Amino acid sequence: MVRDSYIYDYVRTPFGRYGQSLADTRPDDLAALVLGELARRHPELSLEAIDDVILGAANGAGEDNRNVARMGSLLAGFPTSVPGTTVNRLCGSGMEATIQASRAIESGDARVVLSGGVESMSRAPWVMQKPRKGFPAADAILHSTTIGWRMSNPAMDPHWTVPLGETAEILADRYGISRDEQDEFAVRSHQRATAAWTNGTFRKQIVAVPGTVLSVDEGIRPNTTLDTLRGLKPVFKIGGSVTAGNSSPLTDGAAALLIAGEDADLGDPIARIVSRGVAANDPDIFGIAPVKAANRALARAGLTWADVDFVELNEAFAAQALSCIRLWDGLDPDKLNVDGGAIAMGHPLGASGARIIGQLARKLEANGGGIGVAAICIGVGQGLAVVLER
Repeated sequence: MVRDSYIYDYVRTPFGRYGQSLADTRPDDLAALVLGELARRHPELSLEAIDDVILGAANGAGEDNRNVARMGSLLAGFPTSVPGTTVNRLCGSGMEATIQASRAIESGDARVVLSGGVESMSRAPWVMQKPRKGFPAADAILHSTTIGWRMSNPAMDPHWTVPLGETAEILADRYGISRDEQDEFAVRSHQRATAAWTNGTFRKQIVAVPGTVLSVDEGIRPNTTLDTLRGLKPVFKIGGSVTAGNSSPLTDGAAALLIAGEDADLGDPIARIVSRGVAANDPDIFGIAPVKAANRALARAGLTWADVDFVELNEAFAAQALSCIRLWDGLDPDKLNVDGGAIAMGHPLGASGARIIGQLARKLEANGGGIGVAAICIGVGQGLAVVLER
């Protein structure tokens, strides 16, 4: 018998900029913090009753220690009987983790699952290929694991392995998105995120990171204006339009959700997970993959964009987000990212998918009900989407 899955709670850290306030905090400690906070908020939940912990992480090469979900659970003081697994769908990892949690609940394989994601882009290590034999005579190359391609297969189509920022330039050219449009979108993201923090929208969502003074998302710049953004130079293409100001910054952070069925005795749920969608396209235009993913999720729910009240789309780049808006037939752009997005808050890869699902659920709660869509683009040409209802 298929059951419904629900979001009962959501928590995250403030997101810290690369190399700044959270740079001294290990990713497994960030994971432990949000998992432990969910447990603290729900004393009625026996820790032994947690059937699984599923976290997303895009790296895994360093202090994530391959399976940061298990490491974080142990560090949070969970019983050793609580399993944990880590999934990697790059930028969509936190959403993939929550999708897998919802499927486990709906299939009856689990009753309570903690999902989410974590990333410390500041602490991502450098890696190198193993030499064929000891004491090689040639120089060794260190590759950064912070973001993007490394050690790519030479057989891969070179059009697919262009840097992520160049893919945003491709979309800007393809869909006629001007520099001013991108900068205006970025300004809106900062303004809306600033307003959300000021009016207490995120108060229920945030847990402070011990040993830091970070109380808000570090990437938000309340004084951002169109004039200041116009002064920035393109960084990915000579004469291009994509700048550091209209792109999401490298970020550290973690987010977690409590997922269960309606019989879990955890109080009133925030929102129901209605449907999911996954899609893929050419890697060099990965930014528009959420379009098909969200359309599929809505179709599976028997809904259209006219039924949707709020949309959370991860803002990897303004050009990417604006391309999706162009292609979603029937979407009201004013319903998208009403409390700001990743251009302001930041994009800790493994955590972002969980952040936008949780933020959407809380928005539906504050609204007293409605339908929402959370969608995210994923490097190498994939997209994920989830439909929520309250």
